[in-house]
This record gives sequence, structure tokens and C-alpha cells, in this order.
Amino acid sequence: QMQLVESGGGLVQAGGSLRLSCTASGGTFSNYVMGWFRQAPGKEREFVATISRRGSSVDYADSVKGRFTISRDNAKNTVNLQMNSLKPEDTAVYYCAARFGIQLVVGGNEYATWGQGTQVTVSR
Repeated sequence: QMQLVESGGGLVQAGGSLRLSCTASGGTFSNYVMGWFRQAPGKEREFVATISRRGSSVDYADSVKGRFTISRDNAKNTVNLQMNSLKPEDTAVYYCAARFGIQLVVGGNEYATWGQGTQVTVSR
């Protein structure tokens, strides 16, 4: 089974930027659609972004379009999330996830493997 480990979270002011990274092991990374999700306290898990196996297609939640960029490097088994123009409502634990297949899916239940999460806190 694939394992995922996120890194790069932290505390930033509104308007700032963070870059999250997720490193995969234990599987053929290029066979997996990758996604980023987030969960704020008291709220349900929320889709953020997803990227196709070779990185040619991406999809974003409306709330992050134009601000976040998802990318992947299959040679390094990594998927990244560049987060710019951060807002306090972006505060959450961010998770990367893997789905075997080709469909870009926004439902977290369709992703079989999840990382441990990394905290992103955006202050006013």
C-alpha cells in the first residue's frame, strides 16, 4: 500500500504564501490521481485540488481557484500545493490523498490513501 507524508504547513499572515509537499512511497506514483483536501475544526473535510496522473489536468475548488496551484513530479514521487494570497478561511489541516485511476474526483471517499496532514494557519 502507498504511504503519503505531507510537509510545509505553518503559520502565515493573510495574503502570504505557503507551499505544501506530499511524498509518496510504496507504490507506482504515476498510476495515481492525487488530491489535496482540508479540514477545519468543526467542519467536514473539503476538497481543495486534484491532478491527473501525468499532471496534464487539474481541478480546483471554487474557493481556491486563482490562488492555489497543484503540481506533481513523478520522478520524485511528490505532489505539491502552492498556496498564494492566503485567507483566514484557508486555515485547516491539509491532507494529500491518492486514488488509483484516471478520473479527477472531488469526493474524498474515493481516495484510498491519505497522509497524516499538515496544519496551515492563516492569521489576520
